[in-house]
Amino acid sequence: MIVFAAIAPHGGPVFDQPEAPTRKGMEELGRRFAQAKPDAVIVATPHGLHADGHFAVVRSSRLEGDASQWTDADTHYEGPGEPELADACIGALREAGLPALGVTFGSTAAGSSTMPLDWGALIPLWFMRAPAVVVTPCRALSNDDHVRAGRMLAAATGERRIAFIASADHGHGHTADGPYGFAAESADYDEQIQAIVRESRLAELAEWDPAFAVAAKADSFWQLLMLHGALGDAFTAELLSYEAPTYFGMLTAGFARKD
Repeated sequence: MIVFAAIAPHGGPVFDQPEAPTRKGMEELGRRFAQAKPDAVIVATPHGLHADGHFAVVRSSRLEGDASQWTDADTHYEGPGEPELADACIGALREAGLPALGVTFGSTAAGSSTMPLDWGALIPLWFMRAPAVVVTPCRALSNDDHVRAGRMLAAATGERRIAFIASADHGHGHTADGPYGFAAESADYDEQIQAIVRESRLAELAEWDPAFAVAAKADSFWQLLMLHGALGDAFTAELLSYEAPTYFGMLTAGFARKD
């Protein structure tokens, strides 16, 4: 069952600005994660291995990487994967008629494979450490497919205590000097996402046109759909922080099960 859930950013400012709201939010998520004592964590990342037309689920028994391309801080992470849970996730997705592939690196045997971590998975795991299954969404698939994927991933957890983290940075066009240029939609998208999270209205995202997220240059929409699917209406959200310290928006939020 899901015992902890969060929206967590994955940008370098998390490390480079230790007194900023985002860092404080991540530290708070880390404390709540530790209190929940999950057996494992599912991390939905937009930057992992992409398989055309499929959800990708990492089966590797070890995960390792760093975020050195984004920060000078020591961000090396090494931790266990969760092949058994990964296999259950793949099976649940396929049972629902969703296209899903299990992936490893270096070896076809999960027990002999160490998957290089992308920054989207690594940065949340740096603060919230547990045996992990990394899942990559697929933007070629529909909103409903992503919601159903989240629901099936949650169903695959069985009696295990599982955390679900949507790794998400939002609009990437807040400044003209950023790598993606200015996009007026970025600020609008981020404002609407904040309102939806603050008011626990994730379900509304299923009705959004993904083109809005694309125009806003956002890396969050598809993972949030999966998060909604995993949580349904059983959780309430708490927005911990939001800021756009550079060209992209960063948000931290925790989810607690309703009484």
